[in-house]
Amino acid sequence: MSASKTVRKVEVLSPVPADIDIANSVEPFHISEIAKDLNLSPKHYDLYGKYKAKVLLSVLDELEGSGDGYYVVVGGITPTPLGEGKSTTTVGLCQALGAFLDKKVVTCLRQPSQGPTFGIKGGAAGGGYSQVIPMDEFNLHLTGDIHAITAANNLLAAAIDTRIFHESTQSDKALLNRLCPPNKEGKRSFSDIMFRRLKKLGISKTKLEELTPQEVKKFARLDIDPASITWRRVMDVNDRFLRKITVGQGPEEKGMVRETGFDISVASEIMAVLALTTSLADMRERLGKMVIGNSKAGDPVTADDLDVGGALTVLMKDAINPTLMQTLEGTPVLVHAGPFANIAHGNSSIVADKIALKLAGPGGFVVTEAGFGSDIGTEKFMNIKCRYSSLTPQCAVIVATIRALKMHGGGPEVVAGKPLDGAYTTENVSLVEAGCVNLARHITNTKAYGVNVVVAVNMFATDSEAELNAVRKAALAAGAYDAVVCTHHAHGGKGAVDLGIAVQKACENLTQPLKFLYRLDISIKEKIEAIARSYGATGVEYSEQAEKQIEMYSRQGFSGLPICMAKTQYSFSHNAAEKGAPTGFSLPIRDVRASIGAGFIYPLVGTMSTMPGLPTRPCFYDIDLDTATGKVIGLS
Repeated sequence: MSASKTVRKVEVLSPVPADIDIANSVEPFHISEIAKDLNLSPKHYDLYGKYKAKVLLSVLDELEGSGDGYYVVVGGITPTPLGEGKSTTTVGLCQALGAFLDKKVVTCLRQPSQGPTFGIKGGAAGGGYSQVIPMDEFNLHLTGDIHAITAANNLLAAAIDTRIFHESTQSDKALLNRLCPPNKEGKRSFSDIMFRRLKKLGISKTKLEELTPQEVKKFARLDIDPASITWRRVMDVNDRFLRKITVGQGPEEKGMVRETGFDISVASEIMAVLALTTSLADMRERLGKMVIGNSKAGDPVTADDLDVGGALTVLMKDAINPTLMQTLEGTPVLVHAGPFANIAHGNSSIVADKIALKLAGPGGFVVTEAGFGSDIGTEKFMNIKCRYSSLTPQCAVIVATIRALKMHGGGPEVVAGKPLDGAYTTENVSLVEAGCVNLARHITNTKAYGVNVVVAVNMFATDSEAELNAVRKAALAAGAYDAVVCTHHAHGGKGAVDLGIAVQKACENLTQPLKFLYRLDISIKEKIEAIARSYGATGVEYSEQAEKQIEMYSRQGFSGLPICMAKTQYSFSHNAAEKGAPTGFSLPIRDVRASIGAGFIYPLVGTMSTMPGLPTRPCFYDIDLDTATGKVIGLS
């Protein structure tokens, strides 16, 4: 493959400037130039300004018979609260492959939530000289996908409460008449979407007047149990005061008060649907199948039962198209979806990966990132995302840092916003070696899927050669295909060339098929226990509520779905304070919930907050606009 003509040589400075200053120092190529290098014609994309474009799904139809590139997933060891640089490594690796190793490459990343951007974490465009640009557009509204998800989610929430309200005040016949109002000729008929519910109920009649009183009741009355409603409203801001609210307090709502709450938009099941869908038709079906709660008889109630699945799809029709952007060094990036990495699977979209693999073509590379440590992100990538996509990765990268390994070896607590303890900035080989048990388990778990594993050690200025050598030795002893020290944060793609070479060799030398951790035809509990064993647990404890939910989902016919474990990212166990590679513990399952439209069951291990809060000093303190230049400043 010849190197892209849009490759940009970036002059690196030392010390490394702030991320936003680096991003603002570069004028991005017009996105049509990036598209042209991928052999995309203007009919394949819609422009969103000069530096972003939506790639249309019709590209997949045109390239259906062509070959795929190599498929690489980037995960990590169990991280510190500071993060170990997975996004930066993903971008740096792609810059190395595209700008220095002459390969056709596409990066696939999640769209960041505005919650962390303005909260405690900052943005997610990568960092240093391995970034996606324009950084401000990437981290803020982008092309409006999260806004579309927010609108669709809240339309469904409004439909739920509205339906309960109207059913409470009307007879069956009056309800049917209002659901099916007369047309201009005075005739009543079912709308197209209603035939979905009729079919579900086993009613084959096509005319209202043919329905018996019992069928009228079955069709018109959903009889939703308010206590069973799992669907909550969302917004893309960290706001702890919306975690629990009451609705229906207005005088016109006739005392129909109930407790509910808000989640952050990226925790919406609609976001998970977007990430796991494979086509527009598939997204329509998944949105319609989303379960919002149960009827008082215990039957699941779906978005299509509420006749809103079509409207949700209309709101999401543009969001299904991935957004094309670029790295600092001019290599292409597809940004799409951003599902919460705890209660959802935390991976970018299947459609973006599929398009990228066709565009990269045989001999090219697609590098996609999985959220959090490999025990969460990579496990869900393999067992959930790859099941639905039928795509097979050749290589998995595990990102490690000396800092995180020292923490797992027994080092002092690492706290975001506080200076690092001296143990992390002075040489201590034995502390690093002790912490490599965490890396070793991630390697063993990831290798079990049949992929070659390459360890990327993100180097910091305070890391010593002896410490880095200790990590490489431990990684190879644990079965890694290779382990490479990287400096892409400071040097861009040039600092990840060795990683790029190792990944290429790992992909070219894969000999095994993809293996899953569990079969789908075993019980919900057996699947949960298979995942728990990979964490190091010897058993699983189910609360009474969890037992009740497992029994209900099994009875409702959902036991064949994969499992999406919701647990802390800071430990293999349920206890964030348990570092290293704990064993012999019993994993407590507090509750079990389901995202039926997205297509997974998610057990809750401990307490998972789906609406983060703001710290005392959020990131927004530093964010402003230079009114003279119009450029955003202070983004991190």
